[in-house]
Amino acid sequence: MLGGVPTLWTDTIEAHRRQVHDAILDTTAALADEHGMLAVTMSQIAKRTGIGRATLYKYFSSVEEILHAWHDRQVRSHLAQLRMIHDGDGPIADRLTAFLTAYADIQSQRHDHSADPHGNELAALLHRHDHIASAERELHTLLRDLLTQAVTIGDVRRDIPAAELATFCLHALDAAHDLPSKAAVQRLARLTNAAVRPPD
Repeated sequence: MLGGVPTLWTDTIEAHRRQVHDAILDTTAALADEHGMLAVTMSQIAKRTGIGRATLYKYFSSVEEILHAWHDRQVRSHLAQLRMIHDGDGPIADRLTAFLTAYADIQSQRHDHSADPHGNELAALLHRHDHIASAERELHTLLRDLLTQAVTIGDVRRDIPAAELATFCLHALDAAHDLPSKAAVQRLARLTNAAVRPPD
């Protein structure tokens, strides 16, 4: 277009900004994991990312803001994964099993940080943020909906409300972050899955 910025140029600039944004998030999370959140500085982030401090401050105003943005990206990615399972076309029993297994896997990814004081420090900060409550509500709603669908065709027990079963499953699978191996995580997912099926 005459008098305007070419679309290709605009797309290229936006892609570059996204790349820098993501690099900042990844670098900051790595530094916090290595040294502890309180030890990370904006200068360290800029140096390791390969950008100037002035450029960094155009994206974020503080280390804490960057860490919240990183965590928000993680949460959104996990929710998108679970939403895809929820919205899938397969049998409801298979989707429920896949959902519970995927959530257990997501929780198990926290295991590497559970024995790390830096990981605990980071988790304490991030899990106070408002977006966590919203994500937890959506997570519960997705699982409750799957359970409700499964109840109607006899794949899930009817003696306990689906909302309570969803709460039970999520709390049970939270324990995956304390388990020492993928095999143990899979056993927990199978046990939780079996617990919501109709009793013999």
